[in-house]
Amino acid sequence: MDLSVMFFGADSTATGQVRHERTYEDILTVARTADRLGFHAVWTPERHFQQVGQVFSSPPVLSAALAVATERIGIRAGSVVLPLHHPLKVAEDWAVVDNLSHGRVGLSVATGWHSADFALAPGNYADRRTRTLDTVPVLRSLWAGQSAPFPDGTGKPVDVLPQPRPVQESLPLWITTSGNPETWEAAGRLRCGVLGATVGQSRDDLADRIARYRTACAAAPEQRGTDAHGRVTLMAHTYVGADDAEVRRLAATPLKAYLASYLRQTAANRTADAGTAALTEEKTAMLAEFAFERYLSWGSLLGSPGHCAKMLADLAELGVDEVACFVDFGLGLDDVLTSLNRLAELKESL
Repeated sequence: MDLSVMFFGADSTATGQVRHERTYEDILTVARTADRLGFHAVWTPERHFQQVGQVFSSPPVLSAALAVATERIGIRAGSVVLPLHHPLKVAEDWAVVDNLSHGRVGLSVATGWHSADFALAPGNYADRRTRTLDTVPVLRSLWAGQSAPFPDGTGKPVDVLPQPRPVQESLPLWITTSGNPETWEAAGRLRCGVLGATVGQSRDDLADRIARYRTACAAAPEQRGTDAHGRVTLMAHTYVGADDAEVRRLAATPLKAYLASYLRQTAANRTADAGTAALTEEKTAMLAEFAFERYLSWGSLLGSPGHCAKMLADLAELGVDEVACFVDFGLGLDDVLTSLNRLAELKESL
């Protein structure tokens, strides 16, 4: 099983240029450390207009910096919100990063979910899922060097080929899912990897979804740069402590604050259900407390090295190929780096 580092954007208290500048420096430090310790990849998200993830508005720009700051670690988008961008622009931006990294790019594409994000492309919100799935084959072809017709400034079609050409002949692709079984199956039919999460799902839920994905992937026709097995990457909040008590002491406050912030962001979505939209601060705090306690028992890499080793073994038994470790949920930089070193030691013993 591969272990990667994932940023998820928990800089919800960041205000002002100075704090953001320091956050970018911390991201580069973590990425360099992960590179030196032999982690498989570093993932960065796409966030817009929210308190959660203010520094992640442009994944290709940040990934270009990560590409030149590191030597061997994979540079991954986790995720590109595909309906917000023209596929030609996605192909061109990430081809630049592929060249800067000497062929280390991979993308997970997402449909997007928050209505405010689509201020960038308001006409693409209603059919965002269909747009995402339909664009995957187009993106693969463009990356491989096949031109495609698009309307130009006069409205007439013109064949265009994005430049520069990337280093990799095939673009490694994942589809991001919050847990919908149909998305897991769609990823399998497209023979993309799948980028899921342990949070909010039981072990039985994940076993079912992974089985659906493998079946769909095996039955799918051959597609450029893919195989019949696919790749399952799961995101999990991570802090490997000296012991479980230390983890609870250090992680409880920042993680519960992060979970509450995420719930508030969900409630602000204009397509949120009535119950979510009506969440009070008291109910939000209660839900965050419940999620934290549940998450400590299963689904996270929050605990002692022994606890985390058992969790990784369980995920491997489920058929997980890679764990993307959330590290930026509010811990200080020194704690994150200490945890990464412990996780690297644990990785060597697996």
